[in-house]
Amino acid sequence: MYAIPLTESAELRLLEPWQADEFLAHIDRARPHTDPWIPWATRSTDVESARATLQAFADKQAADAGRIYGIWLDGTLVGGVMFVQFDAERGNCEIGVWTEPAGEGRGLISAGVRHLIAYAFGERGMHRIEWWNSAGNTRSRAVAQRMGMHLDGTLRDQSLYRGVRHDMEIWSLLAHEWRGEGQSEQPAAA
Repeated sequence: MYAIPLTESAELRLLEPWQADEFLAHIDRARPHTDPWIPWATRSTDVESARATLQAFADKQAADAGRIYGIWLDGTLVGGVMFVQFDAERGNCEIGVWTEPAGEGRGLISAGVRHLIAYAFGERGMHRIEWWNSAGNTRSRAVAQRMGMHLDGTLRDQSLYRGVRHDMEIWSLLAHEWRGEGQSEQPAAA
């Protein structure tokens, strides 16, 4: 089975529709930390809707338009990374992440993102990677900064969540910036 080690006890794997039960249990644990930031987490409330979320990503993967990966720590799904959008023709993609408390503070999200960046630039020849986060999501902003991304701008009141408007930050990283920082030797994700 496809798996990329992130640490001695953590690995990155594709997350697929047949894993809907495990995914839902994880999202239920993560919900207090993900609902304000990840729209599909809000919509994944039972096995059927969790399977639909994963199927939407499977369909994106089949169309080469996106992918979702889980991060397992000691055999338990604790978070993940994803290509929210993937446009090989234009050379642009967007990376997103999420985690539950058990996966926080271990460098797992950053390690997973590095694999996606290396894959996008090294294997697929992408030109630009974007990262969108709510201005209030300081943990997400910190990952973008650790990856060497640049803040392109803030879309004021762009996102509506439960009746409250949120500013969205857009970060980006260009292929030559990644290689320019000696990052091109990072391992790739398939």
